[in-house]
Amino acid sequence: MTKRRFGLSTTAVHGTPQRRADWAPIVAALAQSTTFTSPVGSDEEVLYTRYGNNPNQVELGRKYALLEGAEEALFVASGMGATALAHLAVLRPGDHLIASAWIYGGTRKLFDEELGRLGIEVTYVEPDQPRNWRGSVRRNTRAIFIETPTNPLMRVLDVEAVAQAAREHGLALLVDATFASPVNFRPIEHGADVVISSATKYLNGHTDVIAGAVAGTASVVEEVTRLMRLWGQAIDPHAAWLVDRGLRTLSVRMERHNANGLAVARWAESQSQISRVHYPGLESHPDHALARATLAGFGGMVGLELAGGVRATERFLRRLKLIAHAPSLAGVESLISEPRLTSHKSMRAEGRAKIGIPDGFVRLSCGIEDAEDIIGDLEQALSE
Repeated sequence: MTKRRFGLSTTAVHGTPQRRADWAPIVAALAQSTTFTSPVGSDEEVLYTRYGNNPNQVELGRKYALLEGAEEALFVASGMGATALAHLAVLRPGDHLIASAWIYGGTRKLFDEELGRLGIEVTYVEPDQPRNWRGSVRRNTRAIFIETPTNPLMRVLDVEAVAQAAREHGLALLVDATFASPVNFRPIEHGADVVISSATKYLNGHTDVIAGAVAGTASVVEEVTRLMRLWGQAIDPHAAWLVDRGLRTLSVRMERHNANGLAVARWAESQSQISRVHYPGLESHPDHALARATLAGFGGMVGLELAGGVRATERFLRRLKLIAHAPSLAGVESLISEPRLTSHKSMRAEGRAKIGIPDGFVRLSCGIEDAEDIIGDLEQALSE
């Protein structure tokens, strides 16, 4: 009998569905314990929450691996922790990493300030041309890193083209797909070896947990686990329990995020005070055709460039009532921030402008409120 493959929403709720024993709790119990009793004289691995083998940690990893189509997955204490450990799992001193130039500012800072200190070289390339990847390969190149959709311009990369270049040279391909979630895009299905996600964002979705996830082959996740135990980045059991709670509504939340993001982006395109809108669901977006072909939904992130620059942007932000001015994103509530002061603060203004983030740019994370209320708040703030 062929084993049935369940849908994403069913998997997000149940993991692998199993018949429950009588009187079993419907919601998994929280094992808020640092340690567990061990059999006397046993040489089996002990259960210790710092090791990442607490029941809440283990079950969450299994469920997420199913969602991404990965062999295994592991959750750690933050998205940046996941990014760091995933790269340390595949790179050694003396190795060379090729990275997309279109990446989150915190990731760029990690690469520039820490990988170099560890003896790992990084080359940044403009990611929209496959020849750029092949032309940057060296004898000591070991991996390629990309982010899609990108933060904060929502550019969509052709993962299959990058994966082909990686395979030709025997390189590992690591993909940060935080802005998509496995509901909208699963990089492993397109040739990636490792998926990195800030679980703080859509996976949890309630703006009350800091966490990160790494999914991929068993060998890579095993190495990430080894490093996590040494560097001390295990996720807390209660945080794991909360992320699992968030995953249960991931599919329905993403449907609303997708719908609201598209509605807001279409409205914004018609506003004279907004000079440019960055959203892959719009025909005006440079990657719209690729996004339609590869994404199941366009997400809730919308980039807006206000015509009046910084001063107009600050006036606009102060007038918002429903939408909160805050640095994080992807929660059930709508949030907005300026990359120049948050995600890309470490870059100079000319550096930000070079990658398409001018002063006056805001990143809007559309929550799951009524779309007309989000638009109404934006409209009032623009008109006052």
